Amino acid sequence: MGTVRASSVGSGVARAGRAVWRYVRRAPGTFIWLGILFVTTQILRHVDPGFAQGILEKRSTNIHYLNEEPVRVLIRSALWIDGSSWFFYFVLYNIFHVPAERWLGTWRWLSVVVIAHVVATYVSEGVLLWAIRHGHASEQMRFTLDYGVSYALAGVTAVLTYWLTTPWRYLYCAGVLVVYGYPLIDNRTFTDVGHLTAVLVGLACYPVVRPCGTGRFDPVAAVRRAADIASH
Repeated sequence: MGTVRASSVGSGVARAGRAVWRYVRRAPGTFIWLGILFVTTQILRHVDPGFAQGILEKRSTNIHYLNEEPVRVLIRSALWIDGSSWFFYFVLYNIFHVPAERWLGTWRWLSVVVIAHVVATYVSEGVLLWAIRHGHASEQMRFTLDYGVSYALAGVTAVLTYWLTTPWRYLYCAGVLVVYGYPLIDNRTFTDVGHLTAVLVGLACYPVVRPCGTGRFDPVAAVRRAADIASH
């Protein structure tokens, strides 16, 4: 009897493992990125705070480093998490990046990620440079820390507008604009400028996503299917 139970448990674990692998391999770019973020987050957690500060300063897309080494810092800045826990981003990546990569394919998804990250970074730092030159910000802000994955996430969140069927597409788009637009009205920081810019860039990426179709997911129909499955 014990052998039968052990065999049943082992079979269940194997099925669960295969299901997880199928889920992961349908969005390889997202999970490779999450793996890198997990490693870099652990590095920051286990080194001296002063050393961690030095690591982040050299990977910051601030005005100084964008002038000195733009390609290097644009890549490296997207491999570190700003503030929040890794698990928090794990959840967000599964909500937004995973469906986007599955829908668009890895290369189109990566195109949206890169475009949103680069354009939002340059626009936000350009606004900050304008503020410095006109006396609205300290000269030291040229060296401020600016790193993380939030601009890319904002762009992908916005591009998912085209994945939804109407009328949910319009409701979702309005919600995204409110979520990212209100902080800019309330705080008016350069990072708020970057986040809203990334959203607008994501919405402007329609030519990238057009070959994939414009309406693929109906949330109401999905809920009904889930309810039917649960009832049986």
